[in-house]
Amino acid sequence: MKKMLWVVLIMSIGATFISSLFPLYAEHFHLSSLEITILFAVYAAVLLPTLLVVGARGNAWGLKKVLRISIWFSIASTLLFILSTNVTMLYAARILEGIAYGAFTGTASAFLLKQTASTKVGTAIKLSGVIINIGFGLGPAISGLIIQYVHVMPLRVPYWFLLILLVSSWIVLEMLPKLEDSHARTQAKTELSLGVPDNIRAHFWSFIGLPIFTVFTLGGIVFSLIPTFVKHVIHTNNLSISGLLILVLLGGGALMQFFPWPRNPVIRMRLGILCLAIGSWVIVFSGESASLFLLWAGIFIQAIGAGWTFQVSLRFASQLPKPEERPRVISAFYLSAYAGFIVPPVGVGVLTQFFSLNFSLILLNLFAAIIVIYVIMYSAKFNRFYSKLQQS
Repeated sequence: MKKMLWVVLIMSIGATFISSLFPLYAEHFHLSSLEITILFAVYAAVLLPTLLVVGARGNAWGLKKVLRISIWFSIASTLLFILSTNVTMLYAARILEGIAYGAFTGTASAFLLKQTASTKVGTAIKLSGVIINIGFGLGPAISGLIIQYVHVMPLRVPYWFLLILLVSSWIVLEMLPKLEDSHARTQAKTELSLGVPDNIRAHFWSFIGLPIFTVFTLGGIVFSLIPTFVKHVIHTNNLSISGLLILVLLGGGALMQFFPWPRNPVIRMRLGILCLAIGSWVIVFSGESASLFLLWAGIFIQAIGAGWTFQVSLRFASQLPKPEERPRVISAFYLSAYAGFIVPPVGVGVLTQFFSLNFSLILLNLFAAIIVIYVIMYSAKFNRFYSKLQQS
């Protein structure tokens, strides 16, 4: 399990590694805010269909084979970033990375469970969620520190470091046994679907899909906009701050998953998604007042909410379906999550053509607030369902 978690960590680092470099790309290639938006969104746009296809058929193709190819795609993407001399090459690199992580996500969860004893499945799922969050946070933190304090080829050197990490993950993956399901490999073509069973579908979309969508929507603001937000609203040129902010958000959220209170998962979800909303509004107010303190405070509060919401929604996605349905439901969970990545860059990218950045963030937060209110209201219905499930 430890070796596979290392592979998950490195691939997660690679998925967000570019975040701190957006301002540099904007200056170097003279990109408009819309072009930066497309650079961010194209990743999620190719990730979603890749996740859907591989989530449905990855088991039949061979899980380890799919993981190996996804790492190769990520390495190819990294090399393309290193060699990039124009915007087209940047877009191509982002598309490759989206395919790589889309293929990796659902497959990695299924492969990790095959590497884990049945008595430790719950622990494996929890640790994978924590590792993914830490990896997402470390990506921009590492790249931000490198470009801020290593004053040599800032658009090249960070990716050489990432390349070494990716090669190490490939080597570690090859050390793991295949443990393939021979029956799955001989199955007929699998129908492409989200795979959420009818008996939990309404509860999944309202109390699992929507919350994790909100986590990634508000987290996506941090990934795509915080570097620019820090530079032009908070007025600091230290590029490492944006990466550290993202690390606090996701790394802090990962660590908060180990905080034992509250134990009731429904109550934990309510508090978590409420903290998400509060933290996002504090971030908006930090822009209004140009306060770095409020920005850090908002990130910290949002980290608590992101950690708890991610933890509980992943727990329900793993616990509610039958064991044989679990991999496809978890793929649907991540599909909902990464769909949230599209909203911030596309929505704010369009809105900033008409309004200021901070007002655009206010509109996006109002959208998220509506979702939060709905989830809290729905929690009463879900709690009755979950209580009966626990008693049976």
